[in-house]
Amino acid sequence: MKQILTQLFQIIIFPGFLFLSVAGLFAEYADRKLYARLQNRQGPPWFQPAADFIKLIGKEDIVPQAADKGMFKFMPVLALTATITAFLYIPMWNTTSLYSFYGDVIVVLYLLTIPTLTFFLAGWYSNSLYSLVGAIRSLTQLFAYEVPLFLAVLSSALLADSWSFGGIAVFYNKHPLLVFVNVIGFFVALIALLGKLEKVPFDIPEAETEIVAGSFTEYTGRFLAFFRMALDIETVVVASLMAAVFLPFGLGTYWAIGFALYIIKIFFIIALLALLRTVFARLRIDQMVDFCWRWLAPLAFLQLIISLIVKSII
Repeated sequence: MKQILTQLFQIIIFPGFLFLSVAGLFAEYADRKLYARLQNRQGPPWFQPAADFIKLIGKEDIVPQAADKGMFKFMPVLALTATITAFLYIPMWNTTSLYSFYGDVIVVLYLLTIPTLTFFLAGWYSNSLYSLVGAIRSLTQLFAYEVPLFLAVLSSALLADSWSFGGIAVFYNKHPLLVFVNVIGFFVALIALLGKLEKVPFDIPEAETEIVAGSFTEYTGRFLAFFRMALDIETVVVASLMAAVFLPFGLGTYWAIGFALYIIKIFFIIALLALLRTVFARLRIDQMVDFCWRWLAPLAFLQLIISLIVKSII
């Protein structure tokens, strides 16, 4: 009974849904605030993301008459569930996560693909012109950035000779200088994450000046709030993934120190994402695909080759 209550606490309270919801809202605030300050704007107050979420929760849920009502309502819940589940396999202050096992890196990458697929299906089942265009763009982007992202993350795992976050953390804490071998992969993954999170310059599926709100055009009320929350939580999850794979320092130390280092690493990565958003302007979908396959994929392959060479030497 005690074990069941402990697991429920971990899934619902910490480090599960409640913690991720608060962290996601604060991550959205930090991202928007840094983005604004880098553009010499004031930016939102600290409570703005929470106020937006509460406002959406209080609005009416409208389902288009032509939409598939069951799938229309299910997609936001699936997106939110997938992001939360992925986080449970990523370590925070310890070398192991709540449900650590050999191969958890692959499972997390798979789970983080599901939200993008829900964006596509949400637009598809909305049966709206703007939603369909946004949905197709989301799926097109997925095929462009996913390969470089996977190669970058797996190159670090390959050098550590482990497909688990725990094995990666143990290896790089024993050989801290080898972290610098993965510098190319780190920046490839960072750029790919802009596509996964659909942020500038890869916010093509939700280009307000072209297709209103893309896949989410027909969504209102709680359903839109769930999608927004899923994106906020996904920001925390992918930043945690980057920290666990490329910056695994401090894992396995005293939990307070490890957790403090975790928070610092998360917001360091969010700051880098905000900086990249400031530097670049939105690309067209064909430019985005061309960029990923012409530059990101070859750089990711280069990182893979470097990791193989270094692994053969050590």
